[in-house]
Amino acid sequence: MERSLWAVLIGTFTLRFSTALTGTTLIFYLADLPKLGGPRVDPAEVGALVAVFFAAELVLSTPFGIVSDRLGHHRVMQLGPIFGAVAVVLTWATTDLFVLGGTRLLEGASTAASVPSILGFIALATAHDESLRGRASARFEGATLAGIGGGAVAAGVLYGGVGSWDGFGRTTFLLNAIFYAISFLIYRFGVTDPRAERGGGAAAPMFDLQRYRRLLASSHVWLLAPTWIAINAALGLWTTQSIFQLVRERDRHFADQLLMGGFDPAVISAGLAAALVVFFLGLVFWGDRFKLYRRTTIIFFGIAGGAGVVAGALLVNHSEGMAWYVQALGGAMVIAGLFVLSGATPAALGLLADVSERYPHDRGAIMGLYSVFLALGQIGGSLLGGQVARFKGIDAILLLTLAFLAIALLPLWRLRSFEHQLSPDPALSPAELEPT
Repeated sequence: MERSLWAVLIGTFTLRFSTALTGTTLIFYLADLPKLGGPRVDPAEVGALVAVFFAAELVLSTPFGIVSDRLGHHRVMQLGPIFGAVAVVLTWATTDLFVLGGTRLLEGASTAASVPSILGFIALATAHDESLRGRASARFEGATLAGIGGGAVAAGVLYGGVGSWDGFGRTTFLLNAIFYAISFLIYRFGVTDPRAERGGGAAAPMFDLQRYRRLLASSHVWLLAPTWIAINAALGLWTTQSIFQLVRERDRHFADQLLMGGFDPAVISAGLAAALVVFFLGLVFWGDRFKLYRRTTIIFFGIAGGAGVVAGALLVNHSEGMAWYVQALGGAMVIAGLFVLSGATPAALGLLADVSERYPHDRGAIMGLYSVFLALGQIGGSLLGGQVARFKGIDAILLLTLAFLAIALLPLWRLRSFEHQLSPDPALSPAELEPT
């Protein structure tokens, strides 16, 4: 199982790399669309295209999770790279916004197929080992964020080039099909079906829509939803709208905001790389502290760290003409806040994995809610961000981020009071918890 677990984590990195490379390259591509014979694109349309991706992930994650419980996590996770490869080839071939919306649906299906089955596999592999679960949750988030960050960084370099090199432009989408093929090969040959590794088990129940409805409506499942959705909405603002605002042409209406437009994609890539390093170090730190702190405590620290990021970014955004140490202070606040914020997502993932122990035959369905919560947050963040950015630019995105963090904080006290109910049920025997 150890070899397969590492293969799944490596595959998570490569798949997320491909997804982020597509998503970030698409933002650069949309900004250049008029030069390529396509229409002019505004922030609201960018937000809509991002929302289409997450809508597909939202709708399809639970069905794919259910299918992975029945057919095997190993089989279903291989579908994601296939969908993604088809999507990037179609994206390369068109400037039509309607067709691009269709490719975003395929990309969303790619994530929906892979993530629930991957997380179901991880939940299975870490059953009865809290320390391993903490490390695996942090490593999954680390692989996810390293892939997303790496893909975003590579997008600026591959699409726009560096120095005298002009980059590949839209051909970056075709290059990305190769990266999707690598993910497929890792899942296909690097991962062993856990049923075979664990020697089988009790037969899994057949499909029963009413049973799944009751399962997904369980209070144990949805206690985490408001906080996680709000956190993902805050993160969604910064993986889409902020990048678009940074690279678009300078707007005289936002002349007082240092971060509003005119940045080269390669500069943005360098900034993303630095943020990725800080976030990754934070994941390593918090992943080893699952036995020292309650999950909700780590989430609370993460929300506070996010508020620190907003305060630092606001300071930088309005620091033009000020002394250098003012920008340095704002940058330091952003770095420190990112480090603390990084603990929130693995802690939330650990809570969801704890819930899955109560439903050993339905780990894929339960862990598929990771994508549901993420998609709901990202859709809300992208759509609202596109609207508010029209009026106040980066300032509006920062203030909306703060509002989402406040929403995430409000239900946390109730989640904390029920946190003990989210741990594996001691009344369940090892045989009942055995995967099928």
